[in-house]
Amino acid sequence: MKKSKPGKTMILVFVLLTMIVLTGCADVTPIEDCVTAKPAGFLWGLWHGIIAPISFVGSLFIDDIAMYAVNNNGGWYDFGFVIGAGILFGGGGKASNR
Repeated sequence: MKKSKPGKTMILVFVLLTMIVLTGCADVTPIEDCVTAKPAGFLWGLWHGIIAPISFVGSLFIDDIAMYAVNNNGGWYDFGFVIGAGILFGGGGKASNR
């Protein structure tokens, strides 16, 4: 017997369900707590960069979800965010293969 490949519909359903489940990873903090809490640093930037696509989808439907920490320490948070997003999307390594 031949093994059947999963259809495009099944793959789409799997991806959508995975994204819905992973939106639970997005950190929701009231803005008042962000201003008085310790600023987010490199590691929080890294985490927010990794979950950026998930946070973006969640932010389309829920106003309390943000992609970027309001109270951050500046350059190190930004650097972590960029590294985290690069890890998720494969960085620039794919472009060098051309």
